[in-house]
Amino acid sequence: MEVGLDWGYLRAHPHNLDRLIEHQRIRTTPLPGGDTCRAERLTLDDGSSVFAKSLAGAEAAFFASEAAGLRWLGECGCVSVPEVVAVTGSMLLLSWVESGAPTAAAADELGRSLAALHASGADAFGAPWPGWIGRLPLDNSPASSWPDFYAGQRVLPFVRQAVDAGRMAAADAVTVEQAMARIGSVGVPAEPPARLHGDLWSGNVLWSAAGPAYLVDPAAHGGHRETDLAMLALFGLPYLDRTIAAYDEAVRLGPGWRERVALHQLHPLAVHAAMFGGGYGARAAAAARRYL
Repeated sequence: MEVGLDWGYLRAHPHNLDRLIEHQRIRTTPLPGGDTCRAERLTLDDGSSVFAKSLAGAEAAFFASEAAGLRWLGECGCVSVPEVVAVTGSMLLLSWVESGAPTAAAADELGRSLAALHASGADAFGAPWPGWIGRLPLDNSPASSWPDFYAGQRVLPFVRQAVDAGRMAAADAVTVEQAMARIGSVGVPAEPPARLHGDLWSGNVLWSAAGPAYLVDPAAHGGHRETDLAMLALFGLPYLDRTIAAYDEAVRLGPGWRERVALHQLHPLAVHAAMFGGGYGARAAAAARRYL
């Protein structure tokens, strides 16, 4: 007699996932938008669905890192994140979230939720698991100083990768390096480590049909709370002004935070330069010049 496939079975037998999919015991539907990983909807015997991410040849801790980050973000009970159903070396299964349209009410709630998430804190700048952003590794080694952490473990490594790959001009790299040398004197408020999503661009905010916005695809770590908010602004978010206003009403942002948005965007711009080249290196240099 065949075992009925449900969430309980998947949680208990994640090692069987590849075989079950290969033998068509689980119906798979490919999904768009999987730039780094293959994305699929898996339909189980009872008609319920789970979301699956897979990557052939993934590093051993690649999906375990994302699972740890999602669980860590969810620990505070203040943000909506998908439930981790199962994780293997090559696949991550998450609860299915039916997507919907962004609303003003959901944006307000997102702002309040992010404020509570950040306030829940972290033990250090960094994280106790190895990190990735896209397919690129992140150094999550715990650090006691945010300026040292941000410059040395978030911005400069990707600037060097971009230059080495021929995707960023050396002069642009020098400009960013000069700004990072001055990071301790540009007025970033000294705050304890905040619990960050870490890759919070608009594509990683999933507006659900049920109402709340879910946070997905994290590069979670302890960092400065302004970084998540700057990332939201980088590629645009529906109702961004409402999200920021609701955040600021719940937990006040530091004086002059708007003048520091470009500083906190240097990390994702450097990552994009390392991955894609194009004009991202020049954009990073233009942002860095504001702090020279």
